[in-house]
Amino acid sequence: MVQPVVVGVDGSDGSLAALDWAVEEAARLRLPLRVVHASLWERYEGAVPSFSGERPAEEVAAQRIVASSEQRARQLCPDVEVNAVTAPDDAAQALVAESDNASLLVTGRSGRGAVKELLLGSVSLAVAGRARCPVVVVRGEGRNIKGMSHRVVVAVGEADEAATAVRFAFREAAARGCELQAVRAWRSPQQPTDPLSVLDSAARSYETWAKAVLDEVLEESLAEHPDVSVTRTVVEGPTHHVLLGPAADADLLVLGATRRQDGVGLHLGRVSHTALHRAGCPVAVVPHR
Repeated sequence: MVQPVVVGVDGSDGSLAALDWAVEEAARLRLPLRVVHASLWERYEGAVPSFSGERPAEEVAAQRIVASSEQRARQLCPDVEVNAVTAPDDAAQALVAESDNASLLVTGRSGRGAVKELLLGSVSLAVAGRARCPVVVVRGEGRNIKGMSHRVVVAVGEADEAATAVRFAFREAAARGCELQAVRAWRSPQQPTDPLSVLDSAARSYETWAKAVLDEVLEESLAEHPDVSVTRTVVEGPTHHVLLGPAADADLLVLGATRRQDGVGLHLGRVSHTALHRAGCPVAVVPHR
């Protein structure tokens, strides 16, 4: 079965940007698009007696959001197969459930109501931290969202955890026909009491190790995508700060995330949290179990 690109919509400006991004992604990857609007009105409809034949306002609003989103998607790209549905569930729970049968989940930066002024909406954060497929949170400036930078950036962590995110990043760069920038951050040891020459030697050792890890992780994907142009960047500093610079001039920032088998809580580290709240481009969180 072909797994679709799934996008969550709620009628907000953020979800419209996510919808447009998801349509283009589905077209790039030649996948169907599934548009999902979560609403709890169906759960509680029978609990309140109705004395008129009019449909509940929540039902009307939900159907309008689904219909207008489907129409917008079809107009943006008539060649993409579109399926739009309403899920009778909490938004985050509905989208996490969709992740079992999705190739990619797409959400907007924020939703409706009070949370829209936050750096990142609670639904997007929950989905990025719990989904079982890659999640893209569409954020950043218009140039970055529209893919005008022609660059995908991937953060390369430890070799045994970074492979899944790197494969995803190569697929994106190949589909877009753009450059891939692989970034590996390293930290120098704390200031010792030894002479400066010893400190310099230790720092060079850390940098050399970072380059070796980067080469090791990229090797397999480079063989699978020989046409993708790759730039290697090894930078001293904390990863969550180092990535913000490259992300400001990128179409997509790709991060790996380790999911625990118990499935409890949000499985997002400091790097993912920082990128999801502050990156200047859409952020993909790719789970690794």
